[in-house]
Amino acid sequence: MQFSEDSKNNYFFSQPHQPFFILAFVNAIVTMFVYLLSYKGFIHLVIEPTNFHIYGLIYLMLTPAFLGFLFTTFPKFASTEVINKKQYMRIFSLVYLGAILFLLGSIVSSFLSAIALFLVFTAHFMGLLILKNIYTTTTMDDRHDIFWMLIAMGFGVLSHFLFIMAQLFYMPLMGLSIEISVYLYLFLLTFSVAQRMVPFFSHCVVEKNKKLLKIIFTLLLLHILLEGTYTNSSFIVDFALAYLIGKEVHSWKLPFPNPNPLLWILHIALYWVPVGFLLGGIVNLISFMSGIYFLSLDTHVLLLGFIFTIFIGFGTRVTLGHSGNTMHADKWTTLLFYWTQVVVVIRLLVSLASAFGLNIMVLFDISVTAWLLMFIFWSVKFFAVLIEGKKLPK
Repeated sequence: MQFSEDSKNNYFFSQPHQPFFILAFVNAIVTMFVYLLSYKGFIHLVIEPTNFHIYGLIYLMLTPAFLGFLFTTFPKFASTEVINKKQYMRIFSLVYLGAILFLLGSIVSSFLSAIALFLVFTAHFMGLLILKNIYTTTTMDDRHDIFWMLIAMGFGVLSHFLFIMAQLFYMPLMGLSIEISVYLYLFLLTFSVAQRMVPFFSHCVVEKNKKLLKIIFTLLLLHILLEGTYTNSSFIVDFALAYLIGKEVHSWKLPFPNPNPLLWILHIALYWVPVGFLLGGIVNLISFMSGIYFLSLDTHVLLLGFIFTIFIGFGTRVTLGHSGNTMHADKWTTLLFYWTQVVVVIRLLVSLASAFGLNIMVLFDISVTAWLLMFIFWSVKFFAVLIEGKKLPK
């Protein structure tokens, strides 16, 4: 499927983040709604519902968002020419078609869903090759940050491949796929960008710790190896990551609380990182000692507290800044930023309720509703900006 460059909606495709962000938000709404219907028993999925939820979150929502963001910013980080429109439109077309086939196939045909997996994976791999080409052709001396972004994207492609192998051929690979995708793909990529951009946006002079990302990568790899050896045995690594990252973020002296919502949303996201690893260490230790299950509390705190929060913060900044709008968060946008934390806290309560043996159905419904409202209201506010360059009131 190809989209015409002569379309009247040419503005929509003029910058890579615009179509990819739209697709990411639509997928976030549709896949979560379908997951809710499946969880409540209203529809039957040919793919296991939890795997549907995982794939929808990681590869249909966050991966398009990452591709859109990096296709826009990676050339700037590397001081190279912008990515050719035909290149990113080819990738967008594959993800777009793959998302449709995955949603349809998950309901009616496992064959269609398998085709969808390969289409989205192909787009993901092609995106990695574009970023690798930028990395290898840049003349910049300091390629430290973009190196780790590229490494994280590489692990994203690896985890994507393992997901497909698990789904189609050998399900025991699914656990390894999820661990790599959460820690070495989503977290490592998001933190690599955040440690570069958030201090810069906050006008903080930070002495770059060139060993930080290498140490974090090593600890994340150790976390995965421990979990692969014995479930919930990674608590020592989680505590180490909480201390290391907490100490590093504190040394940046971010001006928080900050009157600018476009900054404090990014600061809050960063503060969730040591909190997330600390909570992860605690619940993994409890689970290791007692067998109590916390319904993936550790991964959801990182995914929602850090990645989801900073995704909304960065997504809003990029949408405003690249459309010629004033870099200003009005009351509606500020309310959306507060709402991100409502989503995080409610999902945290779902895990705690599950651990205490309580009925989580009501809380689960509330958490999904909060998620859907977040993405729907953001879409109402910003889709016109992404599609047609609408100028918002100052």
